[in-house]
Amino acid sequence: MKIRILGPLEVRTDLGEEVTPHPLKLRSLLAALCINSGRPVTASHLINVLWSDRPPRTAATALQVYVSKLRKHFHNVGIDPGVLTTTPAGYVLRPAGPVLDRDHFDSLVTRARAAAGAGCTETAASAFSQALALWSGPALADLRDVPALRDYARQMDERRNSIYEQWLELEIDLGHHSMLTSELYGLIAEKPIWENLYFFLMISLYRSGRISECLEVYNRIRRILIEELGMEPSARLQSLHRAVLSREPWLDPSAAQLAAGAAAR
Repeated sequence: MKIRILGPLEVRTDLGEEVTPHPLKLRSLLAALCINSGRPVTASHLINVLWSDRPPRTAATALQVYVSKLRKHFHNVGIDPGVLTTTPAGYVLRPAGPVLDRDHFDSLVTRARAAAGAGCTETAASAFSQALALWSGPALADLRDVPALRDYARQMDERRNSIYEQWLELEIDLGHHSMLTSELYGLIAEKPIWENLYFFLMISLYRSGRISECLEVYNRIRRILIEELGMEPSARLQSLHRAVLSREPWLDPSAAQLAAGAAAR
């Protein structure tokens, strides 16, 4: 069994057949168990997941029914229903082996950070890239209307954004700025107020010799922030803008580290 939550919820058998349950409450129940995979989830929490602040009077019994339905679904699609167990502390999803894409993501991120700490920039960038490739959209994209799951999904999205920025910094340090520009332009089109993307795009453009375009990008984000949020760009972005205007040495493509250069300016 393989379960994906880094995108729409998806369940596949070991043979690759998609067997995601269709009913919303079964998917919500499974998602809550996946989030806490290997740990007991209390009945009260699962009731909140399924019915939010309007549970029926028979919620405890109804929850047991949904747990039984999920086990039956597992059985019908060839998955051992014993992966979902009942304990005094609550219900636990105990799959055999690593099945959750989030856990694979966490493992790759840990590997990337260790490599970065050891100075192995290419290895770190590769591991971050593999981690990001596991995503197929916003976390739990099909369950964002479930209030009890929404905050966790947003937290995972924020983690993804943070890892993406760390990957960008490594790629720029490796001198891959030219190949990043089109990707950054595409992502900015989708998320026009993600300010840090403009920081990395400006670095990429400058180091690709596209200095006037770099300055245009700054003017663009400044205009967006003023018109939509009534605020100026961050101190970091303003500092980069001044560095571009002054042609500061740390911006040169031969600069060894973006972070070291930023700290030195």
